[in-house]
Amino acid sequence: FFLIIKTTRNKELLTMSDAQGYDPKRSRVNDDTMADFIRGTVTGDVTEVPGIGPAAAKKLACGEGDEKVTNTYQLIGKFLMLKGPDEDDNKVESMEHCEKFWYWLQDKGISAHRSAIVKAVACKVNGLFPGVYDPDLYDDDDE
Repeated sequence: FFLIIKTTRNKELLTMSDAQGYDPKRSRVNDDTMADFIRGTVTGDVTEVPGIGPAAAKKLACGEGDEKVTNTYQLIGKFLMLKGPDEDDNKVESMEHCEKFWYWLQDKGISAHRSAIVKAVACKVNGLFPGVYDPDLYDDDDE
């Protein structure tokens, strides 16, 4: 199964979905840290997002216009912007949405903890807009 993702620089990436892309199981963030972020108040400091440290914050801040992300609110806004619609004006479903955000982070140069960042932002936003993220879609039958 292959998935074509258009990045923010209009490059197409052809990937095998099981080899690359968002997988919440690859998140190495401590469950307590993730829960604290999801339940806590957003301060605006982008490093409050699990998986984002100073190096990632610097990479996110690069760019111009809408591509420059300097706070948590902008990061959440970028996540929501990727919700759609897709090229055919169809609604972007949860799995595709998370993939788009994961690849956007990759395009920004974030090389570590992408799945943790996606999971943290998706879960936080799902608390505000239930149904935006469905973690049950990622459950394996063999667990």
